[in-house]
Amino acid sequence: MSPRTRKIQKTPVPAKKSGNGQPPLDLADPALYFNRELSWLEFNRRVLEEAQDPRHPLLERVKFLAIFGSNLDEFFMTRVAGLKQQLSAGVVKTPPDGMTPAEQLNAIRKKLRPMLRDVRHLLQDDLLPALAELGVRLHRFDELNEKQRESANKFFMREVFPVLTPLAFDPGRPFPHISNLSLNLAVRVYSPEKGEHFARLKVPNSLPRFVPVPHSGKKLPYKRFHFVWLEQLIIANLHHLFPGLDILEAYPFKVTRNADIEIQEDEASDLLTTIEAGLRRRRFGPVVRLTIDKSMPVHIRDLLVRNLQIDPKDVFEVEGALKLSDFWGLYGIDRYDLKDAPYVPVVPKVLRSLPGPEAIFSAIRQQDILLHHPYDSFLPVIDFLRTAARDPNVVAIKQTLYRVGRDSPIVKALMEARENDKEVAVLVELKARFDEESNIGWARALERVGVHVVYGLLGLKTHSKVTMVVRRERDGLRRYLHLGTGNYNAVTSQIYTDLGLFTADETLADDVSHLFNRLTGYSNLTDYKEMRVARVNLHEGMLALIDREIEKHSPENPGHLIFKMNALVDDEMIRALYRASQAGVKVDLIVRGICCLRPNVPRISENIRVVSIVGRFLEHTRVFYFYNGGEPEIYMGSADLMPRNLNGRVETVFPVKDASLRQTIHDEILQTVLADNVQARLLLPDGSYKRLSPKAGEPPLNSQMELMRRAKEH
Repeated sequence: MSPRTRKIQKTPVPAKKSGNGQPPLDLADPALYFNRELSWLEFNRRVLEEAQDPRHPLLERVKFLAIFGSNLDEFFMTRVAGLKQQLSAGVVKTPPDGMTPAEQLNAIRKKLRPMLRDVRHLLQDDLLPALAELGVRLHRFDELNEKQRESANKFFMREVFPVLTPLAFDPGRPFPHISNLSLNLAVRVYSPEKGEHFARLKVPNSLPRFVPVPHSGKKLPYKRFHFVWLEQLIIANLHHLFPGLDILEAYPFKVTRNADIEIQEDEASDLLTTIEAGLRRRRFGPVVRLTIDKSMPVHIRDLLVRNLQIDPKDVFEVEGALKLSDFWGLYGIDRYDLKDAPYVPVVPKVLRSLPGPEAIFSAIRQQDILLHHPYDSFLPVIDFLRTAARDPNVVAIKQTLYRVGRDSPIVKALMEARENDKEVAVLVELKARFDEESNIGWARALERVGVHVVYGLLGLKTHSKVTMVVRRERDGLRRYLHLGTGNYNAVTSQIYTDLGLFTADETLADDVSHLFNRLTGYSNLTDYKEMRVARVNLHEGMLALIDREIEKHSPENPGHLIFKMNALVDDEMIRALYRASQAGVKVDLIVRGICCLRPNVPRISENIRVVSIVGRFLEHTRVFYFYNGGEPEIYMGSADLMPRNLNGRVETVFPVKDASLRQTIHDEILQTVLADNVQARLLLPDGSYKRLSPKAGEPPLNSQMELMRRAKEH
């Protein structure tokens, strides 16, 4: 039976019966696992549903559409590209769900095409008409009036024409390289002397996708914005690029290439230089998707398929916008009445009235401090590092950096610290996918001022979020820590939900010191006291904690697990959660994206509930709650329960030792998220998601809105 049509049996047929007469259950049965790639597509469907949701302001819906497009581009550049590589290499290894690479590719195409039809209807029948009604209009070129055409054509000659480069394709000139994710025009021209010819014209990324045109009419209480699509403006002016030729036809298309860099680190004497070379190779990866306008005729389509060497099954026809990610440009217009009301993060009360910058150290000495972003401001983290950089009593700073952004105050503070003669050691993860170029720039800048920069362990990405400040005080050296679930990125801290902890706990500080010795030196410590570190003790440690919950569970004192994460893929972890459910432990899983666990299967996962929150902010927090027989423990950290996190990265998960903070996380964060009946979706046994709604008499609760409200009240 094909994995795509495999049905779950309530009692899979066993080889022999167990002692209670019931057939024993095979927890490795592929029918108990959702396919990772198809689960991801379901996540992106939830993003699309937010764009379809009329409860959101119009430009917020446009934003979700842009996110859907960006997500899909990355999915093809990495996941689909990987499946194609497996297929071409003859790989027969299958994931726990049992699907072969070919089956997965076929299932992806089958699931995606209806979603793209939904996008077309959303744009053409909903978003664009609604925007036009409120003064934001995207014109086709043939809709423009004379004044608008004149303005657009002047813009073309002044700003567009000089940067366009038509590339011919004929016996004397090879088919041109089509760069990854670029928008292009396939142009067919004719001359009486030479007949018909094909040319490719790239639409430069440096140009605005939406070209402003003037508008007229009665004065309105809001700004109006009228645009024409850039590619249509170019098509209307092709005669300037091909003078003396007849323009027969022109159609837009977009190419997606394999952009997953493979680095043979054991053969790379200089990892930084090797990754720079890999970035250049990324531009020339094999084509994995061709997106074309639905109106493109077969002869041009076949020409592209043949010369791009792509499987015809990987051609996706689209009616309308080919590059959905470009709608970020439309979201950026000055129409705040069509967006969510701005939210200004707050500084926690304990840090709000410090007498001076150095007082942050005394505040951390007195108590552990929890930050919940974006509800709480990221400024205390920046101020912590800036203060450390300027405090004469600070002697050293150590930090891991994964994604920091382009204009990072964190990196600037580290550079200032070195200029102030502090010892500064930074691990910059060069292999952070699609942030390699930015991280290379920061690594070089840090090295120039004398920072000790390392690039991680051989074969492993360093994904942990750890900072240590070493300060000389009256009683000797003291170590101050910031441990988190999210990146040290001031921009994403305003849109990602994450938790961070300030602490001066000595036991955790010992673990962090050993971690940095492992990252920068040759430490092979295998016995961290309290932290769980991949690939040392995280995988086994998490399994042991789940097993402990099973052991302590009883009808009189029932066990409870609450895990919040971005993805659940690891089959050993899933089997452990199945065992917990079979033992009667209540399992609540809050999984934003991929979830390969199948809930509500009789005798296996009846006690497991899986919800996903997709809303204004990107849920990014990783929290693991264990009831532990009435003595609750909570761990937070950088790791999702995926094989790559548990076995292929340096990840850290750490305990929250302060009882009041544990209660805050459980009562005010986890329980609020679990009570969401507005943005939450419930995972069903067939892999689909059902949006929750308030029951009769139950008030609506949007967890993100509620957490914003509470933060403002504190």
